[in-house]
Amino acid sequence: MNDYARGPLSGLRVIEAGVLLAGPFCGQILGDLGADVIKLEEPGRGDPMREWGRERPYGKSLWFPVLGRNKRSVTLNLRVPEGQEVLRRLAAEADVLVENFRPGTLERWGVGPEVLWDINPRLVIVRVSAYGQSGPYAERAGYGSIGEAMGGIRYTTGDPDSLPSRVGISIGDSLAGTFAAVGAMGALRVAEATGRGQIVDSAIYESVLALMESLVPEYAIGGYIRERTGSILPNIAPSNVYVASDGGMVVIAANQDTVFRRLAEAMAQPGLAADPRFAGHTARGRNQRELDELIAKWCAGFAGDELLDLLHRHGVPAGRIYTAKEMLTDPHFAARDAIVRLEHPDLGEFPMQNVVPKLTATPGGIRRVGPELGEHTDEVLRDVAGLDGDEISRLRAAGVV
Repeated sequence: MNDYARGPLSGLRVIEAGVLLAGPFCGQILGDLGADVIKLEEPGRGDPMREWGRERPYGKSLWFPVLGRNKRSVTLNLRVPEGQEVLRRLAAEADVLVENFRPGTLERWGVGPEVLWDINPRLVIVRVSAYGQSGPYAERAGYGSIGEAMGGIRYTTGDPDSLPSRVGISIGDSLAGTFAAVGAMGALRVAEATGRGQIVDSAIYESVLALMESLVPEYAIGGYIRERTGSILPNIAPSNVYVASDGGMVVIAANQDTVFRRLAEAMAQPGLAADPRFAGHTARGRNQRELDELIAKWCAGFAGDELLDLLHRHGVPAGRIYTAKEMLTDPHFAARDAIVRLEHPDLGEFPMQNVVPKLTATPGGIRRVGPELGEHTDEVLRDVAGLDGDEISRLRAAGVV
């Protein structure tokens, strides 16, 4: 296992040529699992994610240190021939190239898949885009929000009496990056066996669509269009958010018959489980609103901690709705190292989410926060691309790096 000390992808080299979130999130996952991720950024500007995020203490993004973690930053202008030649040299020594430019961009730059495979036949090329690399929409501009709308999650998210809502995070981009990472690892296995790379085509809208459960056949076969339902699961009860006397919000999921009986006992109303209105899954779904009102009234008689303790003692699945405040103080988060703390050069101790999933023998890890722009340019161009000091100086003088 010593060969995999940094994680299961130890020894793999990834060139990340993407910007914003979808492609870089793929790079984040691969880096978390031990790959050496070399992030290419535009000289003088860098990835726009360096400027993103609502809170920016000392002018610093709090998002980029997470998204850029475990990566080495190299500044490189890919729009000029000299920069494209450097990319070819880096690709020759890489296992994976990740990009999320508009389809056709690499080809216009003279570094498309066929060119790169002539240099490195086993290179896996991960291409993340809004609509995919083919089809009538392929060349359209698109961001994660458009993919979320097209993939179905926007229409089904939010309160039924309001416009479709955003989930609250950039879920379309993150899903596309996640599926891209899964595809990359599958393609790497084939490359190891055959010596040939391939394209991993991860579209944002298809990544969202993949999570949409039975939404398509519900309409195609049942004639039903799934609508927004707010905090409930339609016809599956009880499964909702309830408010305790101190204002704490608690999710209770007791929709199975055996679990509902335990909830009824916790409520000191065991007769509810035999009540014709609630005796059985279908009956509870049909009388969902009435049941929710009964449970809400009962929950309002307890403080949040008292309510949760009672529910847990009766084996009822329940939990608070967490914010970051609760996450940072929760003993279960601490016991599993769900949040780790690293040192940021400007911000000091920097907490962030740990690697997921947990592997017992080769777990991966977070070695450093996102790097400064161009922090590793010289070492990567020297050690990976094979350039000497004079060549690097010439490229820097010309604005290529």
